[in-house]
Amino acid sequence: MLSVIKYKDLGGADHGWLKAKHHFSFASYFNPKRMGFGAIRVINDDIIKAKKGFDPHQHNDMEIITYVRSGAITHTDNQGNKGRTEAGDIQVMSAGSGVIHSEYNLEDKETNIYQIWIIPNKIGVKPRWEAKQFPKQPVKNKLNLLVSGFGKNYKEGTLGIYQDAYIYGGKINKNDRITYNIKYQAYLLCS
Repeated sequence: MLSVIKYKDLGGADHGWLKAKHHFSFASYFNPKRMGFGAIRVINDDIIKAKKGFDPHQHNDMEIITYVRSGAITHTDNQGNKGRTEAGDIQVMSAGSGVIHSEYNLEDKETNIYQIWIIPNKIGVKPRWEAKQFPKQPVKNKLNLLVSGFGKNYKEGTLGIYQDAYIYGGKINKNDRITYNIKYQAYLLCS
C-alpha cells in the first residue's frame, strides 16, 4: 500500500527559534493515525535559527539519527562526545541506558535538519554518538546506503544503529526513475 503525505499536511510547531514539521505525533502535535511507521517513531524536519538550539535534555533507549540538510549542528553530551556535523553529513546517537545531550546551531545562518528517532531492538546499551562525512556530490539517480543496523546485516562504511533498518540518501532528478527492491517496508522523504 502506498500513502502520500504532503508537506502542508504534516504537523508542526513554530517556537520562534525552531520551525518544525512533524511526520508523526510529536510534542504538542497529536494525530492518532500518525503515531509512527514500523520502528520509526519520529521524523522531524527542523529549521533552527542561527546561534540557537536544543538545551541539554535526556533520552533513553532511542536511536536518533540527524541528517543535516543545510548549515551545521554541534552536538555535546555527558559521555564526553562533542562534534560538528555539517550539510550532507549524518550523526547517530544511541541513547541506550540514558544520555544527556544538547544540539546547537552555532552558525551565522539557519540550519535545516531531518531528525529521525527509531525504537531500538536492544535496550539499555551503553550510550554512543558517532558522525560521518559523506560525499558532498552523491551519485545522481542512485540511493547511497548511509545507516544500517548492527548485526548480520550491518554494512561496512555506514553508521550503525540498534535496529534492523537501513537509511539511504540520494539525489534523484525530477523526471528520472530508480528501481529498488524493498524487503519489508519503506518510508520515503522527498524534498
